[in-house]
Amino acid sequence: MEALSEQFLEFHPNHGTNIRLDHSGTQATRVESFANGVCFSKYPLKPGEIFLIEIEEKELGWCGHLRVGLTAWDPTSLEAVPEYSIPDLMELGDSWVFAITRNHNKVVEEAQVQGAGGAELGVGRRLGRGEEGDGVQGDEGGGSNSKPKTFFTDTHLYIDSVRIPRDKLVGRSRPGRFSHILDDLYKTNALPPTARRSRIGVLYVPRSDRTADMHIVINGEDMGASAKGIPASRPLYAVVDVFAATKCVRIVQVEYGFSSLQTLCRKAIQKHIVHRMAIDWLQLPEALKHYCNDI
Repeated sequence: MEALSEQFLEFHPNHGTNIRLDHSGTQATRVESFANGVCFSKYPLKPGEIFLIEIEEKELGWCGHLRVGLTAWDPTSLEAVPEYSIPDLMELGDSWVFAITRNHNKVVEEAQVQGAGGAELGVGRRLGRGEEGDGVQGDEGGGSNSKPKTFFTDTHLYIDSVRIPRDKLVGRSRPGRFSHILDDLYKTNALPPTARRSRIGVLYVPRSDRTADMHIVINGEDMGASAKGIPASRPLYAVVDVFAATKCVRIVQVEYGFSSLQTLCRKAIQKHIVHRMAIDWLQLPEALKHYCNDI
């Protein structure tokens, strides 16, 4: 199954009191404090449709990071958006939220653990406590998520029957002198999940028993089913909690099926240059250069 998304993804206008959206509704910034940063997708997600965001700005001095998940609550029906997604939103029921940490985001199935001879962790439980005390703090150095062997030999990420184009799942460095080198590091999945330019997405995969599994994708890698048995008969909205050290995120639009003519032209330009900095040398309109430097 491949989700064919025709809708332009935006944040819902009903959000935490400390959130400010840009004019396009695709960038959410927490303007003060560390809480009241809960956001939702404007529309329910389709089965297999990924709600992908990129961390654009961090704020030092806070303990904790981005939280993402799903909720069956229509954001419009909430008189007041909860201050926190964990635990406040989850205590309302019908919400499944996952705290992103620098380490221990991978979900380990019971069969995998027993096969490795380790202690039983339970079905669908991730390694570690999932708190900020797991591992060292800071975003320098390599991430803990191992890189799949076929990471850049496949054009799509496969999660059961769902297939997602890989070209948007991994971020790119900002254009600069060493951007072409940094891009190669990003492709090896060395970017920590909580770092700037990290891309994190949430989706749900329908099951045969009319339930669904929630999956988190971090920098192109599926973290496994972080929640199971979600009722798929109800509309499910994406939840993004711009919490603590995460200050600003933006939505990354993912194209399913055939690429647009605009995307094909950009890829043709990128294919015939030495590296991204060479785009600035081309005699092209500034808006087109900016588009080719971004993904």
